[in-house]
Order: sequence, then C-alpha cells, then structure tokens
Amino acid sequence: MTDTADYPADDFYRDNSQTSGWLTEEDLAVVRAQLPLVYVDAVPVRVDDSGDVVAVGLLLRVDTQGAITRALVSGRVMYHERVRDALLRHIEKDLGPVALPQVPPSPQPFTVAEYFPTPGITAFHDPRQHAISLAYVVPVTGDCRPQQNALDLAWMTPEEACADTVQAEMMNGQGTLVRQAMAHVGRLN
Repeated sequence: MTDTADYPADDFYRDNSQTSGWLTEEDLAVVRAQLPLVYVDAVPVRVDDSGDVVAVGLLLRVDTQGAITRALVSGRVMYHERVRDALLRHIEKDLGPVALPQVPPSPQPFTVAEYFPTPGITAFHDPRQHAISLAYVVPVTGDCRPQQNALDLAWMTPEEACADTVQAEMMNGQGTLVRQAMAHVGRLN
C-alpha cells in the first residue's frame, strides 16, 4: 500500500490533535447529518491474459437486520487520504493482505454513485447518510480471503453477477454498480 501524505508541520489552520483521519462516533453522526461523505466502491475482478474480465468477486455479509446479502468492497475516504490509498486500504480490509489489487497510479472511476438517506432519489440508498462514492473496477491477482465482517467471497462470471437472482441479493443499489461495471468493461449484453 502506498503511504498517506504527512501533514505539513507549519499548518496552523488544522487541529493536529486528531490526525488519524477517524472521527469519533459522535462526530461522525454530526457530519453524516450535515455533509455528504466521500466513499469508494470497488468491483474486484479477475482478468484473463488479454485483459478481459472473466470473474467478479462479491462478498457475502450479514446486514444490520441480520439478512445475508452480497456486497462490493466499499468504504470511506479518510481525511488527508488519497483515493488510491483508500481503495487499497478497503480492498486489503475486505479481501486480505495478499489480494494483490492492480490499482493504477492515477485511478479513474467508471461512475460516481450518489447514495441518499431517502430512498428513490437515485438507484443508490444509504439510510445512514448522504454519500458520494467513486466506483472502480479493480483487477486482483492474489489469494483473496474474506476479512473483517465478510462471511465469504464468491467468484462469479460477469453474466452470473448480473443475473436477477444475484442482483436481488445486493442491497442499496450495489447491484446497479455491478451492472454498470460490467457494461463499462464490455461484459454486459
């Protein structure tokens, strides 16, 4: 993983007492109620020798209501963290330290997803907050093992991942991101 930039020593505008980039639960609740937060969504894929996507990795998780759902790698971008570093951090957190993601030096999202706490404004919904997510297709070449709160990682063909049955298992619009990702890489008919 690449290093996150250090704070300048002479920066008198910033409170350096909490430079970790993490907010307390109370501060996060205040921020979520007032501002959109920046997230990254990653669609992990396996590619063949010619660079064509042959498999899509979907996590199996338990949601807050106890239901089993499929999900993408996703998470917040911390204060003073580059988007590339956030992608690498969340991929390692969810897929393990030897997933070996192939994130380019200057990644470009295939779309920007706008998650709203109110359902129906867009295809994307997050009951906790208004969030803007930069979405990426990320090839991984290493040994991926589900980590943190992920129960399993299933590799599916692009067609299987875009099938209605799998889409029904994805929450908050992430199925839409999978379909958009597969269209972006030319694998959605």
